[in-house]
Amino acid sequence: MSRSREPQTFGFFVVPRFAMMAFTSAVEPLRAANLLSGKTLYDWQVISRDGKPIPSSNHIALVADRSIEDAGRFDNIVVCSGLDAHLFNDKAVFAWLRRAGREGARIGALSDGSHILARAGLLQGYRCTIHWSCLAGFTETFPDIDVTSELYQIDRNRFTCSGGTAALDMMLHMIEVDHGRELAVAVAEQFLHERIRADYDRQRMPLRMRLGLSHPKILEVVNLMEDNLEEPLSCVELANRSGVSTRQMERLFRKYLGRTPRRYYLELRLERAQRLLTQSSLPVMEVALACGFVSPSHFAKCYREQYKHVPKSTRAAPTRVPDKAAAAE
Repeated sequence: MSRSREPQTFGFFVVPRFAMMAFTSAVEPLRAANLLSGKTLYDWQVISRDGKPIPSSNHIALVADRSIEDAGRFDNIVVCSGLDAHLFNDKAVFAWLRRAGREGARIGALSDGSHILARAGLLQGYRCTIHWSCLAGFTETFPDIDVTSELYQIDRNRFTCSGGTAALDMMLHMIEVDHGRELAVAVAEQFLHERIRADYDRQRMPLRMRLGLSHPKILEVVNLMEDNLEEPLSCVELANRSGVSTRQMERLFRKYLGRTPRRYYLELRLERAQRLLTQSSLPVMEVALACGFVSPSHFAKCYREQYKHVPKSTRAAPTRVPDKAAAAE
């Protein structure tokens, strides 16, 4: 149903190290909708905790229009965050967000901002999403919240997106609901965005594109590995489920991926562990268990061999970018 009152107002609440890509992907469609319609359909302001400029994850600071104390009312409040969102714990901000929700504002989040909404108690009973690299940590931290791996989620008066250009697709959907598909398509074309993706579209590239491979048996085995990180399958189980012999599987992995299946599987589990260490506050022991390691000492040994430092060192350095996935948030 269209929300016809004009202009629709957006308050973009930004926290330190917010994801600039997601922020601009959300704001620019609103600007283009105003430009192409010849009307002020949308209005927006940037809000920070104290009204001061906020640095993004790329170190470019964004000037705020208001602080939370003098922000006033908005139709929509959008939490913009990124790296270290799981560490955000500002009770005054949580209270402000809850108050805005009670006063009728729709509350949303970009990228890892779902962590902040969850910690504020604003996602209980709602469906949400988050960047794929943070999904495991979010699920472990908030097991009772219905989180998906979809591109974006709009559930009644809550809206979340996985970050990056997913914010563009979510805002295009909102523009279409408000003012029709013709305007949404025109905005998409302004940004050379050839297809408005649906909420159920996948976040990640298909596996064949990520690996640069098309061999069906390799893809089948890797899919099984990615789906079974917490309770790893044996090489025999992987081979049987994929319809190959263990010897053939070994040859394929060495030929196409340059390592054994066992080593490749271990690296996937360690990558998950690294993300959990940087994107959640789970104890190291729980991280180990969530990645299929039953022995803390074995986990620490494997982790040190892979990353040249122990798991606690990763936890002690939350500002480091753990892998290339985090750069895209």
